[in-house]
Amino acid sequence: MRTDRELLEMVAKAAAVELWPGAAWRDEMGAGFLKADGQNLWNPLRDDGDALRLAVKLGIDVYADIPKDYPGAPNCAEAQRVDVLIIEDFAAHNGDIYAATRRAIVRAAAEIGRNMP
Repeated sequence: MRTDRELLEMVAKAAAVELWPGAAWRDEMGAGFLKADGQNLWNPLRDDGDALRLAVKLGIDVYADIPKDYPGAPNCAEAQRVDVLIIEDFAAHNGDIYAATRRAIVRAAAEIGRNMP
């Protein structure tokens, strides 16, 4: 299992997100990477806007609240691309559909980054 930091490093690679030199990780005001501007944190696991921009940039399709008759995935968020399918259960996030959806997007993007040279 990868840490959030490791996931976000792969995501930044996949999305060509410009981070502060040395990929500075910050824990104050919530964890995240410091962006190249030196002022703003980037963390699509916690920020809806960062997650949406990531999904759009990488062409990730997102589906929230998958129907209960979907095999093995009731009450889940799904993020997919042609070669990547991630399903994240709402229950794993205390029913927070937004957190589950952000994590599904990040996990799909990390897989894209992991498969890049």
